[in-house]
Amino acid sequence: MNDLIHADGNARMSTVEIAALCEKRHDHVLRDVRGMLSELDVTGPNFGGSYTDGSGRSLPCFHLPKDLTLTLVSGYNVVLRKRIIDRWLELEAASAARVPTTLAGALRLAAEQAERIEAQALAIEAAKPAVEFVDRYVDASGLKGFRQVCKLLGAKENHFRDFLADQDVMYRLGGEWTPHAQHIDAGRFAVKAGVSKVNEHAFHSAQFTPKGVKWIAGEWAKHLVDQPSD
Repeated sequence: MNDLIHADGNARMSTVEIAALCEKRHDHVLRDVRGMLSELDVTGPNFGGSYTDGSGRSLPCFHLPKDLTLTLVSGYNVVLRKRIIDRWLELEAASAARVPTTLAGALRLAAEQAERIEAQALAIEAAKPAVEFVDRYVDASGLKGFRQVCKLLGAKENHFRDFLADQDVMYRLGGEWTPHAQHIDAGRFAVKAGVSKVNEHAFHSAQFTPKGVKWIAGEWAKHLVDQPSD
């Protein structure tokens, strides 16, 4: 989510983007918002909303106006507050620049949107050979670790890890990256539990199944198509 949402004539920011900018789990941000609204005794208007996660589920979120967004992050550290403020100003400027004030401007905007849609369609078409390669690869292979999948997709590890977190595919738990339950239930991961022979420390090892590799390859391809070109 990379835009301000306009409701009742007011710009609002999604807690999904707030969580991403502040590098926090979305459920923790939801908890903070509920606590803030309770302390402020805010009963209306309704700031509740929803978003679609990486697996196509509709999940709850909040859409906060500028004052409540800044109030929320005032409890976070100064670096995170600065990120939110800079991002809000950036989106406000972009939103203002996109609103055409003349017929010529409106026609230019329509043409730009058509070109963007055409470019996305061409990118998806160009990605088909890579997706077909993934299909063949996972048909003949077993479980794959994080680094193996990165190599298969040609993805940088830090970028791919951020993508998995942003799309609610995996999260850090006790120093280990763990898939969300819905993806385990969908058969996209195999999680094995064990105990280290060195220090008897319990651990969980999560690997992508062939089904999971095929699915995440498609999601990664869509993510790359949505990225702005240089």
